[in-house]
Amino acid sequence: MKDEHSKNDGHNHEHIGVFGEKTELYFAILSGVFFFMGIIIEFATNLPEQTAIYSYMAAYFFGGYFTLTEAIEKIKKGGFEIDFLMLVAAAGAAYIGSWEEGALLLFLFSIGHALEKYAMNKAKKSIEALGELSPKTALVKKEGKVVEVPVEQLKLNDIVVVRPNTKIAADGVIIKGSSSINQASITGESIPIDKTAIKDLANLPEFRKINKENVVFTGTINGDDALEIKVLKLSEDSTIARLVKMVSEVETKKSPTQLATKKFEKWFVPAVIIFVVLLCFVYLVIDETSKESIYRAISVLVAASPCALAISTPSAVLSGIARAAKGGVLIKGGRALEDLGSLTTIAFDKTGTLTEGKPKLTNAIPLNGYDKNGFLELVLDVESLSNHPLAKAISKDIKSKYNIEANNEASDIKAIQGKGISATYKGAEILIGNEKLMIERNVVISDAINTQMNDLLRNGHTVMLVALDAELIGLLSVMDTPRETAKSTLLRLKEMGIEKMIMLTGDHQNVGDSIAKQIGLTEAKGNLLPEDKVAAIQELKEKYTKIAMVGDGVNDAPAMANSTVGIAMGAAGSDVALETADVALMSDKIENLPFVIGLSRKSRSIIKQNLWISLGIVAVLIPSTLIGWASIGMAVAIHEGSTLIVVLNALRLLRYNEEK
Repeated sequence: MKDEHSKNDGHNHEHIGVFGEKTELYFAILSGVFFFMGIIIEFATNLPEQTAIYSYMAAYFFGGYFTLTEAIEKIKKGGFEIDFLMLVAAAGAAYIGSWEEGALLLFLFSIGHALEKYAMNKAKKSIEALGELSPKTALVKKEGKVVEVPVEQLKLNDIVVVRPNTKIAADGVIIKGSSSINQASITGESIPIDKTAIKDLANLPEFRKINKENVVFTGTINGDDALEIKVLKLSEDSTIARLVKMVSEVETKKSPTQLATKKFEKWFVPAVIIFVVLLCFVYLVIDETSKESIYRAISVLVAASPCALAISTPSAVLSGIARAAKGGVLIKGGRALEDLGSLTTIAFDKTGTLTEGKPKLTNAIPLNGYDKNGFLELVLDVESLSNHPLAKAISKDIKSKYNIEANNEASDIKAIQGKGISATYKGAEILIGNEKLMIERNVVISDAINTQMNDLLRNGHTVMLVALDAELIGLLSVMDTPRETAKSTLLRLKEMGIEKMIMLTGDHQNVGDSIAKQIGLTEAKGNLLPEDKVAAIQELKEKYTKIAMVGDGVNDAPAMANSTVGIAMGAAGSDVALETADVALMSDKIENLPFVIGLSRKSRSIIKQNLWISLGIVAVLIPSTLIGWASIGMAVAIHEGSTLIVVLNALRLLRYNEEK
């Protein structure tokens, strides 16, 4: 049907006319009515032949109106619409007096057009549905009163009240209340997420750095409790608005197959026209009338119009992107969709991608006969006074793992830069820190403890020693632990045929190796700065041709930009991730990766099927019309059938579910 120009050039060919949005469909039906009336008049009545021709002319008008207006619009822009070939064929049929065949051609062609548009709109509506997620009004607290205002009038730092079981009207931070939020519309997560008010509103970091449990997004649905939200993004900058804008823009980014199809059409269409013009004069060489030669030429013209070919890739790309958006994944165009489906190598950032991105207490070992509970209480009392991320992690894990509460018996905490901390505990001096700190303060470390420490360091742990009055009483270790789902996800990717999975990290090589071993990576490259990651990506690209880079899209942006496909995780709320990535997973769930890769592979497979169907039909029809096996009517019917087949085949992607 329409070539991908008319789909993807940013012009919306929604024809709104006398019958509203369905005008094109009604015109096609009217074309059919007048065609059949003409047939009845011509073959079943004694009315003059001219009456039938008038009926066919009406069929021409209704069947060709929209095709002609689009073709004219295209020619004005210097383009060439494939549908134009159909108009030439219909005009040729009228010229040789085959009015009924010309009318049939335009009737079938216009009805095919209208049905195809209906089918394609299903894919577009899946995307447009995203835009309907945002509520139109918000309840704002103003001078002690709650007033309803249109979301466009919300200002930064406004306080929005969200009632139970209603949609959230702005991207912001919860300042009052706790609730479970259904984020499926943004992140694709099916289970509601527990959210709560932020504790420290005075020191608010930038939006993407706020803890996920305090942040809410426009269009998500509140649970059973009322919330108050501070607006941090205006409606046009909200995550959902950016998502809708980007999804509608991605249609213009052509895939390699689309570009190849365009190149093919560029020489194929003129070649067909030259061939058809020559066929008009075959009667000069063989024994037939000029009318027979022109009829054959018109039949070949219809047979050679690659309508199904033109729509086969855009329909699959659009359906694939729409299905991904429904699953909380933004794929930016056909190129990313196709490339993702063809690669076998993936590089991962470590922190926050394969790991939780938060240090966890992995060992708390009392030494020299010190009591375990007493040791934990002491460590908790001291670490509770520190704001260091490792101290916070240790305090939190001692409380949750061992059910111990702080006794507040520590005081005088001092940070010793790059080495640890010192404090007073029940009148004695406590040191918690690395080996350098202990040596500096004359704390003796036995060979056995040294061996224990080195074993942990080799396995990627960060180790701290604890000394009480210059005597070693214990050892602590923390580690950024792998995500629970990382191992199963990587195994699934391996089953899908991803051969190489490489981790790129700024952490020590030991840490990288340890995590790689735990979760089943092929290789780990440690001690990398952002520019080293770029070099590593370029090296891997030379080796494996295509490579995807998975990260958070912030410090990994340069590496992502250099990879074949950059995939950002947890992109909801992160402008940088949405801008830099080719594929953005709105939730930070690594388990969504097999879904995206599976969908991309299915899309590639459907694109290939569609190309075989469309090219196969053309290859069979051209010789069939050349030797007179197929009439104009038959050629059109087969053409329209094949076009609808490729569109319906592409729409199967809207129902794609990853096979477990």
